[in-house]
Amino acid sequence: MTGVQRGRRRGEALEQAIFEATLAELAETGYLGLSLERVAQRAHTGNASLYRRWASRAELVIEAITQALPDRIELPDTGDVRLDVLELLRWTCQRQASPAGELMRGVIAESVGDERVRAARARLADVRTGQILELLRRGEARGQVRAGAATPLVASVAPSLVFSHFVLRGSPLSDSGLIDIVDQVVMPLISG
Repeated sequence: MTGVQRGRRRGEALEQAIFEATLAELAETGYLGLSLERVAQRAHTGNASLYRRWASRAELVIEAITQALPDRIELPDTGDVRLDVLELLRWTCQRQASPAGELMRGVIAESVGDERVRAARARLADVRTGQILELLRRGEARGQVRAGAATPLVASVAPSLVFSHFVLRGSPLSDSGLIDIVDQVVMPLISG
């Protein structure tokens, strides 16, 4: 055999190639048109490489999009719970405005009945709720949040409103919309 033989990619290099191929397929075909076989072809690997790592198309897509999103930030700690929550929501909207965020919106819209996508979406929501909850607990320790207000339900309100707007309206909330959520919803819920 003549020519240069390509070494087998493994581990992170192979996964990165698969994620890139998945995102390219999503951009061309959407979630419903995505084929694992075409993803494997684009990534120059066999179908078995995909099926060994992901039990479903939904799991692969969610992981590929999650990998493409900007890295998780360190939670804001300005000393003011209002500013901390606002900064975290701003960062969330920046993620939503990224190409990967737009792909995520499309996947969610096209896969409403897919239980695996719903479960992955719930995991992402739990992360955001946990981050807000941490900010509220810090605020409670500083006396800025009334005792007992730092609960998962209260922490889920702002991220749910931001996500709902993104999915239903097709764009991230404006900064003035984020300020309204913090001032008209979050602060009254946590103030004494």
